[in-house]
Amino acid sequence: MASSSAASSHGWLLLPWLKTFLILSALLCATIVSCTGTEVSYSDHCASIVSESTPKDLEFSTLPFPTFQYGYYEGGHKILDPNPSQYSSTERKTMLFQTENVYGTDDSDVFKVDGSLILHSWHLNVRDQDMTYAQSVFRSVGFGEGALSFNLKGFWSISSGKLCMVGKSSSLSSEGNVLHHSAVLKLNGVRTSSDITSLVSGTLQSLSSADDLNYFEPISLLMFPEVNYKYTKASKESIENDFSGEINVAAENSSLSLQMSKTVCSIFGGRDTGYELDYESDCNSTKTCNPFGDVVGYLPRVMSLNKFQCSADEQSLRFLVEFPNTSCSRYYYSNPFNPNTTFVGEGTWDWKKKRLCIVACRILSNNGALDGSRVEDCSIRLTLRFPAIWSIRNRTAMSGQIWSQKSANGGSYFDRIVFRSTENDRFWLPGLKYMYTATEKARKMSCLKKAPVRDGGGKYPDGYSYEMSFDMSVSSSRQKIGWGFSLQVSVGDQIIQSPDYYSRPISSSKHMSSGVEENTNISAPVNISYKISLSPHCYVQLDSVKNLFNTSLSEKYGRVEIFVEGIYDPETGCLRMVGCRYLSLSSQKLTNDSMDCEVLVNLQFPALNAKKNGVYIRGTITSARKDSDPLYFEPLHVTSTASYTICERKSAWRMDLEIIMALVSDTLACVFIVFQLLYVKKNPTVLPFISLLMLTIFTLGHMIVLMLNFEALFLRTRNHQSVFLGSGGWLEVHEVIVRIVTMVAFLLKFRLLQLSWSKRMGENNHKALWAAEKKALFVSLPLYLAGGLITFYASWKNNNVGFSTQFYHPYYSQFDNNQHSLWRDLRSYAGFILDGFLFPQILLNMFYNSRENALSCFFYIGFTLVRLVPHAYDLYRTHNYVQNFDGSYIYADPAADFYSTAWDVTIPLVGILFAAIIYLQQRFGGRCFLPCRFREVEVVYEKVPEASEE
Repeated sequence: MASSSAASSHGWLLLPWLKTFLILSALLCATIVSCTGTEVSYSDHCASIVSESTPKDLEFSTLPFPTFQYGYYEGGHKILDPNPSQYSSTERKTMLFQTENVYGTDDSDVFKVDGSLILHSWHLNVRDQDMTYAQSVFRSVGFGEGALSFNLKGFWSISSGKLCMVGKSSSLSSEGNVLHHSAVLKLNGVRTSSDITSLVSGTLQSLSSADDLNYFEPISLLMFPEVNYKYTKASKESIENDFSGEINVAAENSSLSLQMSKTVCSIFGGRDTGYELDYESDCNSTKTCNPFGDVVGYLPRVMSLNKFQCSADEQSLRFLVEFPNTSCSRYYYSNPFNPNTTFVGEGTWDWKKKRLCIVACRILSNNGALDGSRVEDCSIRLTLRFPAIWSIRNRTAMSGQIWSQKSANGGSYFDRIVFRSTENDRFWLPGLKYMYTATEKARKMSCLKKAPVRDGGGKYPDGYSYEMSFDMSVSSSRQKIGWGFSLQVSVGDQIIQSPDYYSRPISSSKHMSSGVEENTNISAPVNISYKISLSPHCYVQLDSVKNLFNTSLSEKYGRVEIFVEGIYDPETGCLRMVGCRYLSLSSQKLTNDSMDCEVLVNLQFPALNAKKNGVYIRGTITSARKDSDPLYFEPLHVTSTASYTICERKSAWRMDLEIIMALVSDTLACVFIVFQLLYVKKNPTVLPFISLLMLTIFTLGHMIVLMLNFEALFLRTRNHQSVFLGSGGWLEVHEVIVRIVTMVAFLLKFRLLQLSWSKRMGENNHKALWAAEKKALFVSLPLYLAGGLITFYASWKNNNVGFSTQFYHPYYSQFDNNQHSLWRDLRSYAGFILDGFLFPQILLNMFYNSRENALSCFFYIGFTLVRLVPHAYDLYRTHNYVQNFDGSYIYADPAADFYSTAWDVTIPLVGILFAAIIYLQQRFGGRCFLPCRFREVEVVYEKVPEASEE
């Protein structure tokens, strides 16, 4: 049951349903076969290792492993990865030994053991940047495409520490055939107690011949035993002496201590933690810098602490200290486990000096092989502290140092390394304060606006609201560079309690309920600090701003983090800040400093009731260095749409209004079509004189809009709109009603088209009408195509010259955005054609010179109003609402027509002109609006009374 629940949490969700069904079927068949097939003989394969003995009663006090013992393995590619992918080389292979039953035997030194060995390989897709982990590396066992379980039985000898078991399993080959595997498991170092030097290693070997399809290469195993573990290295007694080598430590009151109710195990519970390493500025890959010398071939940039066991009092714990070959501490888990770059350690919390003390030992192996690994050289020490004060130069929740107690001339010695946590949001402790050191420099900066400019006497957000954190679009003077986010860290000297930007409510009109003291004078300037993270788009040439990314510590995984502090004036919305960014090792040599603190940030917040220019946060990120300085970078321009509560409420109210307007509009459209249907029913002779081209465009246009609306309805679950407005299902119910009414209008239009077509085709005396219809088509079609080409060219040109002003997610490709903009522009052009739906009728009347009242006044005047009212509403919306980027337009959607101040004036005037021309044509003839010389001479025959005989 445990394995099945883990399976559902990881890999199974990634498989296609058919492949999942086949694998489940295969595993079910394997279970039946293993239960009914021939048992593997223990005596043939294990008798020489641990002698077989007669089992007796169940044993509960003497166990080889806890119920679940985790570890690593190497090998098994044939059965665990029959279809290797590009990620196979970066898979982390974890194993689980599940102890099911332990029996005593006639021999007091031998115990019979029943259990399961579950092997699993998985990788982390680095493109999924929102993936989080709920458990440590050992506890993160999932069962997916690479999962394989062996049911094993065997015997364990306490004196020799050997365990030998035999069993079976099944898997699928690359061709999809079921393979049956018989195997023998041989483990060494299985003891009834363990310490930091204890390791359990061994092999899982196939019992099939090498040419058999069921054969697999030997699999080596490595486990860190947890049974009756004794903390011998980092005991409370040894802390005073073994950790006296910690240097450059500030006073004890500069570090936070744990509360009595909070244990160190609870701090490191959950997922693993990553740290960035800071070497000396003159460090390179020499032996004294690298903890592993030059053997590993790279200088580690990040470190991870993986807790896998806690003591009974939860004040001591065990770690794996890994140094993967990556620059991103977030994705260290995507690297395979390498014992040669891993320390195993045990730590204890030092209450007196407010620090975590860890003793670490090297894991030595032959060429990285797991089998035969051993633990030696426990001269490595780590200390970890929680700083009590944050500043612009030190904004980390955990910091520490790692050093070797060996002499500089001894082997395995390395220089002291400082490290800091990269996941500061997870380790916020009460009592943390912020100290400002650069506010005086920020006061000398000028705001973007020369003087307070109030938009209608509006107010600006105060510094204590969640609305001060925002996403941003970043650009240089030449092009869009990328995206970023600005995360509020502190207001005054208080740290925000929930600094995790993505877990916050989207907006709040109240002050943070975070322990930040209520500000009695919200109009006074306040000190404030931020964390700004910038990520360039992968397809953008950085050009003049490449120094910003190339000289930063995180350049290899495409992110620059700037810690800034300054002053915010809530009366003007002006935010002036000075920032620092960490530098790469090569850049540190130029400045002999790990940080560049010559970064200036200037932001201008809009008023809460801003209308005309929209609610935009605008600003710049500049370097105060000279142009010739290697750390200088070109100024960056940032833009963001502020998510103000008042604006969101207005947007919600606007959406409700637009739903009502859309419903009324579609209902009126149905009414006007019904008027036309009743009119042609009363006057069936006018049906042939209705333009079929007009009705076709009218009907097809409505059908396309209907299809797009239904597509948007079915994709609602993936739309940000529901999340942004929190409307839930109530909004969708209204939209369903609107779509139903839209469908009714479409069916009525189609009925009118059908009647006109049937009437025109049913009579043979309309050759002149058909000729006039063709002429109208020959005139309209080139005009429509020319307009479409112009629209396509304008869209293509805009997409290639630069990016649209709309903010988009960094993981979308440029191609996708261009395609989206082109499709949007073509949809808008289609809406523009619908606005002039009377144009084909005007041409037909003109070419046929008809004065038939083909269209009811209620129809063409009413429908003209239905098409023109959205443009009048858009004018109102532009001057009363913030420009919307979330795609929540329901009525007068800019993606469905041309909407701007110029179009909102031009289109209604043209629509009214067309309606007036139709009225004149039906009253005075199709060419009444043309000059007299272009009108044909009409021969009027006056009816003369017949002559009588008189």
